[in-house]
Amino acid sequence: MSVHEASVYPPNALAGRDDLDVITLDAVSTLDALFRERVDREPDKTAYIEFDSDSGVWRHYTWADTAREVSRWRAALDAESLSTGDRVAIRLRNCRHWVVFDQAALSLGLVVVPLYMADRPDNVNHVLHHSDAKLLLVESEDAWRELQQAEGELPQLERVVTLGPVANHNDDVLRSADEWLTSEHEVEPAKVRPDDLASIVYTSGTTGRPKGVMLSHRNMLSNAYSGLRSVAVLPTDIVLSFLPLSHTLERTVGYYVPMMAAATVVYNRSIPELSEDFRIIRPTGIITVPRIFERMYSKLTAALKEGPAWKRWLFNTTVDIGWERFEYLQGRGNRQWVFVLWPILDWLVATKVRAQLGGRLRIAVVGGAPLPPSVSRVFIALGLNLLQGYGLTESSPCISINTLERNRPATIGLPVHEVEVKIGDNDELLARGPNIMMGYWQDDAATEQVLDKDGWLHSGDQAKIEDDGFISIIGRIKEILVLANGEKVPPADIEHAIAEDELFEQSLVIGEQMPYLSALVVLNKQLWEKEAKRLNIHNNDQSQLHSEKVEELLLDRIRQRIHEFPGYARIRKTTAILSPWTVENGLMTPTLKLKRAKILERYKDDIARMYEGHALYK
Repeated sequence: MSVHEASVYPPNALAGRDDLDVITLDAVSTLDALFRERVDREPDKTAYIEFDSDSGVWRHYTWADTAREVSRWRAALDAESLSTGDRVAIRLRNCRHWVVFDQAALSLGLVVVPLYMADRPDNVNHVLHHSDAKLLLVESEDAWRELQQAEGELPQLERVVTLGPVANHNDDVLRSADEWLTSEHEVEPAKVRPDDLASIVYTSGTTGRPKGVMLSHRNMLSNAYSGLRSVAVLPTDIVLSFLPLSHTLERTVGYYVPMMAAATVVYNRSIPELSEDFRIIRPTGIITVPRIFERMYSKLTAALKEGPAWKRWLFNTTVDIGWERFEYLQGRGNRQWVFVLWPILDWLVATKVRAQLGGRLRIAVVGGAPLPPSVSRVFIALGLNLLQGYGLTESSPCISINTLERNRPATIGLPVHEVEVKIGDNDELLARGPNIMMGYWQDDAATEQVLDKDGWLHSGDQAKIEDDGFISIIGRIKEILVLANGEKVPPADIEHAIAEDELFEQSLVIGEQMPYLSALVVLNKQLWEKEAKRLNIHNNDQSQLHSEKVEELLLDRIRQRIHEFPGYARIRKTTAILSPWTVENGLMTPTLKLKRAKILERYKDDIARMYEGHALYK
């Protein structure tokens, strides 16, 4: 086995700080104890802010307010005669009720099963059935009816609670929260232990049915504290929460970390209103996936392309100088005389871009997928602290992260404190620490495949670790394409490069055991209409989309994006698609990862056409 076990940690971000209010692991050992400790320390401090659609105002809730709600929900859960270890599920958008339900359940020793709002009903029903959930919290009666009407066997839930009113009172299982929260007696928290199961979080299921990741209180609590030792969060920080709380990244870093650090969380009204919420809330911190910056990048480049040449020059000059300045501040470059221009360039260009995110964003933690270096370079150069990290649901989730002082954007950073990493067979990244899952729910075989006898989690990702500890991901082992000539091609890097062209909404590079690479590309409909008009073709005619004229246009644009890749990574054939790959059509997971196998099956005829005449294609 080829092994590199040197886990190099960043300096402890909490050391010597008197401006922080962090609850340490010496003070608490479970997630419910963390909440009670924060309430005891600062009962009158604002904990959560969310928009009240009935009154049209943003409402503030203190830690004491939240504690009173948790007490009511704990009493209602206790009245259901649930036993320690029973599973209770939640399918809500991000809101304070998510936190209240979670804390009430955890304090009784119940196991929380988060469900994605964006997931298909049949997948939700599978998770409910597989976890044997006894109780479910949903937003409305309609949301419950949608699950009832979905294909497949419905689990035998003993209680379904809705935040909204209930019209059909003949359903013995269904109760509105107003009806259900009637108990006025106080229920003491149960005696929960650090290694008790806290949550079963189901993976996104890119290659099949999702698996239930078992996470203990210790797993998530330790990971939150390790993250804070890498990147400090201030009591004055305002975190805008918009990634689903069912996503472990948002749950640990956007919920438990702010609670541990005394920061305030504001819940985004909806994704369509996210841009406006940025301007209203003006957050200092966010947890996000790369897509938000990729979209901003596409809009910026499209606007610059349409604008005058002097604006493009000014923007590019600002980015170039801003990047050199960033490298200098990171200790990787020299001081240059052009840095004296930065205050003017910052005022003319950079502040306007930062204003789109509220103007005072201090930290943006980026995870869930790789952030293309060309995208991160632009925003970091313009003064945004994009900190790319890496993790898995199975690791609670954080394994590594870049820090403010040590930020190398092309990498996934350094291991978070207390997490060991090493490189194993086939260059696979392995991790070990208190954050690693207990195993997969009711699936010992799958557990044994990823957790070895020494406690190392096998990530499934190929990686390399530099001598100074920084980690770079090469690609997903199962997704590495091996061409007929033996060349190994990680498709993700090429796909990200293609997506930098605003014409391409999505792309999938293929070529396993083939003589060359091809790509399926989903076109931006608005931009394609302009191109189709210029080419004098009917933009919705699929046969014309497959014409040589269209394919050559698309290949030419792709070549411009991937010209720096090795010769064997050249895309020789492409198929244009107008219908996006979504969660609803089963081609994307709720965490916005493409289901490669499903897409290949859906477009197998197009793939056969791209490799027509080649004996290797079967």
